[in-house]
Amino acid sequence: MPDVCAAYGCSNRRCLKTRTRGITFHLFPKTRERRRKWEVALRRDSFAASDRTLLCSEHFRSEDFDRTGQTVRLRDGVVPSIFNFPAHLQKPVATRRTTTSRRVEGALPMDLMPDVEATGESSLSCKQQATDHLLYTLPACPKAIKAKLEEATAIVRKLQREKSNALKREKRVKNNMKALLRMREQIILLELNLPPAKSL
Repeated sequence: MPDVCAAYGCSNRRCLKTRTRGITFHLFPKTRERRRKWEVALRRDSFAASDRTLLCSEHFRSEDFDRTGQTVRLRDGVVPSIFNFPAHLQKPVATRRTTTSRRVEGALPMDLMPDVEATGESSLSCKQQATDHLLYTLPACPKAIKAKLEEATAIVRKLQREKSNALKREKRVKNNMKALLRMREQIILLELNLPPAKSL
């Protein structure tokens, strides 16, 4: 039986047809913490991934992949983020309705007030987005704050790994250069100590 992508509404199967389309399949992470993040990203009730559960490459961004080797691999710490969820699984847009936020909205000049479109949804104008207050306020929901913190922590960990890898690569290159220079020195010394070539 062919392996099928575990994402909601995705019917990609591991077969020759998907391989020719360039779709790759990836097992859920082995570590419990990372596996849980993938399970949460799928938004499926009571879903628990097994050791053979797969996700296809269509649920990851292009920058999530490491294509330097012979096989396409996911970079460390990535979480699937591209899904086509139905309306009941979409994340609701959090709106802050606290006394403080109402006071701030009331104190904003008219050109900084949210624009209300015909759909009834409010979108922030460019000027409002640029105000310091909106750039630095924290979300009202603790879960949103935790999610922001986890996202920032993941970015920091990723950058630290990239820095560490870059330093290791730099050290390897320096060692290789030193070895090549030593070899060159030895070759030159050997050439200098050789007797002159006999003429025919």
